[in-house]
Amino acid sequence: MSGRSAVGLARLVRDQEVAGSNPVAPICFPDLFSGAGVLKVTENNAAITLKPLISQVEIKQRVRELAKEISRDYAGANRDLVVVGILKGAWIFLADLVRELTVPAKIDFMTVSSYGASTKSLGVVKIILDLKCSIAGKDVLVVEDIIDTGLTLKYIIENLSLRHPRSLKLCVLLDKPARRQVKIEPDYRGFVVPDCFVVGYGVDFAERFRHLPYIGYIEEIKE
Repeated sequence: MSGRSAVGLARLVRDQEVAGSNPVAPICFPDLFSGAGVLKVTENNAAITLKPLISQVEIKQRVRELAKEISRDYAGANRDLVVVGILKGAWIFLADLVRELTVPAKIDFMTVSSYGASTKSLGVVKIILDLKCSIAGKDVLVVEDIIDTGLTLKYIIENLSLRHPRSLKLCVLLDKPARRQVKIEPDYRGFVVPDCFVVGYGVDFAERFRHLPYIGYIEEIKE
């Protein structure tokens, strides 16, 4: 990798937990596919290479497995499940997950931000959109696209626990343990991913790539 490419990749190292609060300004470039699943895009003088990491087939299978496990754990007449999706990144994962559940569930959403003008999470979280319903006495399952440092999700879990749910668990599609800064582990995990900048299936880079049906990673940026 060239020095210029390394510099480009270094700019992508940040907390990915709050998809949708990406501080990078939106960019406009065409999507050009070349090769077997390799996506190449250009922005001004920068060329971005995106390679597949987890296939659409693998994601669908794992979502079914998670839904089966969750349905088993929340079965019973006394359970009152509320699935809380963290916007924007979790919406595709959540939609596919809840449609595979075999138990009744209410759905609500939160939007949080932990960036401000910085490109790294400082652990200071602001709730932009709060829940519409009370979760007191309910079984709450938080659904998020990715956990890396854990700072944002730790705040969310602690905040929701103060609202007196009957139970509170965390389900994430992607887990990036190499970047963990606080002690927090998901109760349900889709995939463990390496310390690279991942996108697709709801996860974005500057609001791009959410639409991809697979999970990819940005391999290099040539400037």
